Amino acid sequence: MGAVANTKIRKAVIPAAGWGTRFLPVTKAIPKELLPLAEKPVIQHTVEEAVNSGIESIIIVTSPGKNALETHFAPHPELESALQQKGDAALLEKVQRTARLADIKFAVQDEPRGLGHAILVTEKLIGNEPFIVLLPDDLFDAEPPLIEQMSKVYDDYGGSVLALLRVIPEDIKRYGITKPEQVAERVYRILGMVEKPAPEDAPSNLAIMGRYLLTPKIFETLHATKPGKGGEIQLTDGLALLRQQEAIYGCEFKGTYYDAGKPLGLLKTSILWGLKHPESGAELKEFLREIIKG
Repeated sequence: MGAVANTKIRKAVIPAAGWGTRFLPVTKAIPKELLPLAEKPVIQHTVEEAVNSGIESIIIVTSPGKNALETHFAPHPELESALQQKGDAALLEKVQRTARLADIKFAVQDEPRGLGHAILVTEKLIGNEPFIVLLPDDLFDAEPPLIEQMSKVYDDYGGSVLALLRVIPEDIKRYGITKPEQVAERVYRILGMVEKPAPEDAPSNLAIMGRYLLTPKIFETLHATKPGKGGEIQLTDGLALLRQQEAIYGCEFKGTYYDAGKPLGLLKTSILWGLKHPESGAELKEFLREIIKG
């Protein structure tokens, strides 16, 4: 085993600089991370996941023209004043809570140069400590929370930790797939990674999902990572270099994964999350029953 002490993970990075082309034309004007899931934008669910797991500081990586992300998490004095005058305490609390969820900072990725580059632009804000990367398109319902499951692996073994999900053969070509060596129940040492292989060429069916617990050494390896297609620096390539210097582990998490990164996936996720919503779940379930009856 590596690290044994409990190390509190304090910081998180949420990459949100992409164009959101799968959702065009709506994403010409609205960042895809602000598309609604229930009554909150997708990215707010991701921020709340981090906060609920004890993360204190969140860096959102944006790109030029995505100022709406900063606006969403900033105070809105005029709106708050209007809600106060109307006596709408419930809505006022929701608006104010969004602005005080966490210490949220923004870093700008000037051009789309890959996930690895998006992480690199946060280097000075992260400093020399482990941190979590959360892809906002990937949402999880897990107990204990996924970040806590991954932190436990980090505390027990040291090294970076990847969230893993066992996928069906038809889905293997959609994900980065690991070559795993099991070291404990649902814990694996990662011996290799292949990006979107054909099912017959895949070393396993354990796919890397959108949560990464990374040691600060990842910055050194990302600086050494050669750009690939389109001049992009890929996190997977940086992790491959990192694995040559220190162990990387995988956590096959307990919980449910939701893909909100494409229109049909977001629609399905909206229905599933809506069914669990305390205010609208029962009414939505009845509505769906009526539709199915036809």
